[in-house]
Amino acid sequence: MAYEPRVDIDTELALLLRNAATEVPPGSLKEKLSLARREKRPLRVKFGMDPSSAEIHLGHTVPMRKLRQFQDAGHTVIFLIGDFTARIGDPTGKSVARPPLTEEQVRENAKTYLDQVGLVLDRDRTEIRYNSEWCAPMTFADVIRLASKYTVARILERNDFSERYKAGKPIAVHEFLYPLVQGYDSVALKADVEMCSTDQIFNCMVARALQEDAGQLPESIVSMPLIEGTDGVAKMSKSMPEHAIGITDPPDEMYGKLLSIPDELVPKYAGLLLDEPMPDGLGARDAKHYLSESITSMYFGDAVAHAARERFEKVFVRHEVPDDAAVVTLPKSLVKDGRAWAVALLMESRLAPSKAEARRLIDQGAVELDGAKVSDSAKDVPVRDGSVLRVGKRRFARLKLSGD
Repeated sequence: MAYEPRVDIDTELALLLRNAATEVPPGSLKEKLSLARREKRPLRVKFGMDPSSAEIHLGHTVPMRKLRQFQDAGHTVIFLIGDFTARIGDPTGKSVARPPLTEEQVRENAKTYLDQVGLVLDRDRTEIRYNSEWCAPMTFADVIRLASKYTVARILERNDFSERYKAGKPIAVHEFLYPLVQGYDSVALKADVEMCSTDQIFNCMVARALQEDAGQLPESIVSMPLIEGTDGVAKMSKSMPEHAIGITDPPDEMYGKLLSIPDELVPKYAGLLLDEPMPDGLGARDAKHYLSESITSMYFGDAVAHAARERFEKVFVRHEVPDDAAVVTLPKSLVKDGRAWAVALLMESRLAPSKAEARRLIDQGAVELDGAKVSDSAKDVPVRDGSVLRVGKRRFARLKLSGD
């Protein structure tokens, strides 16, 4: 595919580096853009993800949205699914190694990525690759040769490795191999640019060294900031799904999770996920609703996002029951003298998959009937025609008594 620049090089460079955390080495992206113009070819921009879970979250979309800007500028994105490296286990950046996945787990997770990628990237300019293509055929001799390209001293420059080494905490040899395998991906793909989050810069530096050793021009590294999860503390991560916002979460759930982020994160989310500042003059509450509706709209459309906001207002502000709450007709045998076992109500309403789960929800204080908390899983509760059963914040059922 021919590359035809759409703007002058400085304008293109400013767009592609906007909001970026780092460019390594400085000035390298401009050199790559100049090369593309001379050779009249699009840059090959690599971005890799290990399918260590089935869901892509908003944190992943920060570099992915930058990839879309590369595509809109006429370049080719290589979305690399690390189906081989996921079976090694990427070092987590913490004090322990990430457990490797089975081949079946990796395959199932990777299937979901193909549909999700198209929610952010232009599929026509996206080359989908799997690193098992070149990694799986490697012999043990090939691995030894790859390992000879880098020293232990340089591997220990990675912060989490050096900290664990100094603390006397174990580092498995396969963790040392991970940056080498990820780096070799850039050699196999002849990447011009690698897009990553800031926690992956070390691995990309390994890629540059391996490319140079292979006689290739080393890639330019463009890293994007990490965003925190809904707790506002730790980075949004697949390993902490309770604080992540998946791009395929149901719209009401996405909207609600976005509203739950700390106020101070709203400008950062807007800048990195909307590519625009918040409108002037919005108070904290309105700013969060604007952010939540705008991001939900990206993945589900304006009408669905607006409906999600309306349902939130109805349930959490006006404390009304959503119109689409399931209506459950209770069998006559379940209700005796206007009372029923709360566990049975949850099971019949399909708000709990088992008696054990129903008891757990009640014991945790997550269940309400007609606005009153159900506190004892062993007792019956009063129930009437039209009673509203609620689990957590967003799951409802209207109860209808059988006349039979």
